Amino acid sequence: MEHGENNITVVDENGNEQLCEILFTFDSDKFNKSYVLYYPMSAEDEEEEIEIHASSFVPSEDNKDGELTPIETEEEWDLVEEMLNTFLDQEEAEEEE
Repeated sequence: MEHGENNITVVDENGNEQLCEILFTFDSDKFNKSYVLYYPMSAEDEEEEIEIHASSFVPSEDNKDGELTPIETEEEWDLVEEMLNTFLDQEEAEEEE
């Protein structure tokens, strides 16, 4: 995975690269991991609901790139879902102001 400020290039299991926009990132002391939530930039052009992806993130030593790893436990997914819901609630509240 390569990353810039708001974009990452994700390589799928078939070796295809896809440019994605980072929705947000967060760290978890409980699991001692960092997480990133992102969506394919091509989805912005479509009128369908955007599918948000989540992975744990291991930065490289120089912080220029890193590696996405799958979220492995139900507890981690619960945490990610809770953080996403909080993020979306905050976004909705800001839009109403």
